[in-house]
Amino acid sequence: MSSLSLAVRDSATMLRRNLLHARRYPSLTLNLLLTPVMLLLLFVYIFGGTMSAGIGGNRSDYIAYIVPGILLMTVGSTVVGTAVSVSTDMTEGIVARFRTMAIHRGSVIVGHVVGSVLQSVVSVVLVGAVAVAIGFRSTDATVLEWLAAFGLLVLFATALTWIAVGMGLVSPNAEAAGNNAMPLILLPLLSSAFVPVDAMPGWFRPIAEYQPFTPAIETLRGLLLGTGIGHNGWLAVVWCVGLAVVGYLWSTARFDRDP
Repeated sequence: MSSLSLAVRDSATMLRRNLLHARRYPSLTLNLLLTPVMLLLLFVYIFGGTMSAGIGGNRSDYIAYIVPGILLMTVGSTVVGTAVSVSTDMTEGIVARFRTMAIHRGSVIVGHVVGSVLQSVVSVVLVGAVAVAIGFRSTDATVLEWLAAFGLLVLFATALTWIAVGMGLVSPNAEAAGNNAMPLILLPLLSSAFVPVDAMPGWFRPIAEYQPFTPAIETLRGLLLGTGIGHNGWLAVVWCVGLAVVGYLWSTARFDRDP
């Protein structure tokens, strides 16, 4: 077998291992999935009437407004579990065992990344189903826009997963990994997920504007609702590619260090 075939085979094995772990121990994934679902229900049914007045619409308009941000928050929540899983592997000794085996060195990380992206997609589908159940509709989006929205979610999940893997590798234990990855959940709260950037105080707007979640949310919002995207599309792609490259280089360099 060629080196590429061996790498693909070993990565597939590690992917299967991570998916089995997620299936046998679903509590972490479910707990992280509850955060975006609870925020969705909270902002729709508790704050929805007041918040919708702020954007000049009704509760249905506000549901359409916040769902894109909730979907990207779901991605951020899911990859926190990846950081915890990577840290657990590093601290419990299984990676040391893998290093002594005749397997492709990078397959351990690749298995975590691909598994996390798949879990993110499933989580987004579940949260999206909840959003549809409470009234979200995307009737103005074309098939091409739906495909572009799906591609953006996968690209964003890949970028955040590589960052989460790096956080897991540098954390001394699983608890620290979860704490280090918390900004991936908190950053959407400081973006345009729940209120427009123009409605924020002037001193706070740069915090909301110059971060990866805001352009990604605005792009996803435009794609799902069939509205304009403007410059947010290429900004979101640049953020995703940049984070993915930084996360990949960081993770591989850290993983390749001798223990």
